[in-house]
Amino acid sequence: MHAVAPGPLVAVDGLDDPRVADYRDLNDPAYRRRLEAEQAIVVVEGRVAVRQLLDSALAIRSLLVDDHQVELAGDLVGDVRDRGAPVYVVPRGRMAGLVGFNLHRGVVAVATRAPAASADSVLATAAATPSAGGGPPLVVVLEGLNDPENIGAVFRNAAAFGAGAVLGDPTCGDPLYRRAVRVSVGHALHLPWARLDPWPGALAEVRAAGFLLCALAPRPDPATDGGAERVTLPALAARRVPVALLLGAEGPGLSTAARRSADAVVAVPMAPGVDSLNVATTAAVALARLSGG
Repeated sequence: MHAVAPGPLVAVDGLDDPRVADYRDLNDPAYRRRLEAEQAIVVVEGRVAVRQLLDSALAIRSLLVDDHQVELAGDLVGDVRDRGAPVYVVPRGRMAGLVGFNLHRGVVAVATRAPAASADSVLATAAATPSAGGGPPLVVVLEGLNDPENIGAVFRNAAAFGAGAVLGDPTCGDPLYRRAVRVSVGHALHLPWARLDPWPGALAEVRAAGFLLCALAPRPDPATDGGAERVTLPALAARRVPVALLLGAEGPGLSTAARRSADAVVAVPMAPGVDSLNVATTAAVALARLSGG
């Protein structure tokens, strides 16, 4: 096996330098989604998330730091260069002009995006993955979630409680979008993800993998729940069975079609006068109760 030549440490003064084109205008969502899809890349922001990237199966293409971080983040700089990837250094005062905003701690990387995984393969692995503390397998299924911070927080919580995967309907946002990866503290780079399509018909694949489909909803609705069983979180936890938690976007919640596809409907108990919880908080509460931790 041949040793990898160290990647170069490159000082960049001109913001139009093509070598840093991958980092331009990170705050323009439409442009970034188009560019990242065309280039099949992932942008990872912040020291902790970049460390998670280096520990993942994704191939890092380059690292961008400001001139203060060359020493302060020297471990990351060295590890990236050891993999043969270049490290670009931009003066701190010019970084915002390149990326489009004040980059916290001045560290951001670009990696090659892995091919999309199939729902079948992701579910097969998740079904054999115990949750935290050796509890039953758990997965999270998202419908209509588009806020990248909520998506990132769901991934962070799912990783914390040992969920084996997160799956989304065709309308969900990209969990590898920069803000989602940052909020997930890099866990979105590790936790298996797949889309379920067609929706909600593909929920049958989740059930076929051995998971009980449980819709999270704040209150029962006989008109939309069909024949789904109403069950409490403690009673569900006592069954010790694999569970797929279905969560909808804040505001509209789960669609009627998704709720009618569920085996059970479960609520997080709340004090009188409280209407609902943030979707990521709801996921955390349910996952903590159902895991073995």
